[in-house]
Amino acid sequence: MGDLLGVAVLGAGHMGADHIRRLDRVVSGARVAAVADPDLARAREAAAGLTGVTVHPDPIAALDAPGVQAVLVASPGPAHEEALLGAFARGLPVLCEKPMVPDSAGALRVMEAEVRLGRRLAQIGFMRRYDTEYRRLKALLDGGRLGRPLMLHCTHRNVSSPVGFTSAMLINSSVSHEIDAARWLLGQELTAVTVLRPAPSPGAPEGLLDPQFVLFETERGALVDVEVFVNCGFGYQVRCEAVCEAGSARIGDEHTMVVTAGGSAREEVAPDYLVRFADAYDRELQAWVDATRRGEVTGPGAWDGYAASVVAEAGVRALETGARVAVDLAPRPALYDGAGH
Repeated sequence: MGDLLGVAVLGAGHMGADHIRRLDRVVSGARVAAVADPDLARAREAAAGLTGVTVHPDPIAALDAPGVQAVLVASPGPAHEEALLGAFARGLPVLCEKPMVPDSAGALRVMEAEVRLGRRLAQIGFMRRYDTEYRRLKALLDGGRLGRPLMLHCTHRNVSSPVGFTSAMLINSSVSHEIDAARWLLGQELTAVTVLRPAPSPGAPEGLLDPQFVLFETERGALVDVEVFVNCGFGYQVRCEAVCEAGSARIGDEHTMVVTAGGSAREEVAPDYLVRFADAYDRELQAWVDATRRGEVTGPGAWDGYAASVVAEAGVRALETGARVAVDLAPRPALYDGAGH
């Protein structure tokens, strides 16, 4: 095990447990060295069957565990700032699930801390950048064959929302993926956001404003709309159509199996994001491990995490006020020139 990258996984819930499985069974070049979760029984369950792993209720203690050379943060968003700053203080490369930090002030503190280090250590878990369909769309748009992108039409649907999901979380949790995908696909920052609210679906929990229609403006005049519907009841669907000057391209329609039998056809719909984006998560984690072992950070970084937090925060204000809200980003530090989108 000595030549494998030792990873501390912080958070052993749904996402963290899946990453632990991925590091152990799918990704090459790495091993789980430590697992941390306030629920110690859950941490032990996630680490069961692995050798050479220490289990901790305190995430900072896991950073100092024997054999830890890198960190994967899969804990709830409010715990991310402490984990990222702790990793920076120890010079540990870190892959942090989105949101990097839920609030823009905390995200700015994390970015500024990395800038003071003078080198990138953080990659943020915007896994759609590793999805085959998204990568094909990105290459098509970058190639220029369809001309300048004018609009992106996006759909983000979930079967049901978890307990405690709020109206604001439709934007700062669900739509945060579309925020990053739009910035990356278009190579532009988002400059303003408006949120429209149709009558809530009867399938939504009482008080939850679901669905929502989110409209983003970009720095070079493109528009991005997102239908977000987290209690659609029938499956997990993510689609994106780019409408350009000389054509359009759509992804998300064919990512399922179609079964024909008995005189009818049935299309399978993924039940959740871990199924729909399983390959993307695999590629993301493998790319992070490979880059980390080379001493590099190659994926979306702290600037991308900060930008997503600022845009999402503006979106929540737009939801609450019904007004168009401008996005106010800090100047982009030179450390991130040529990185991110």
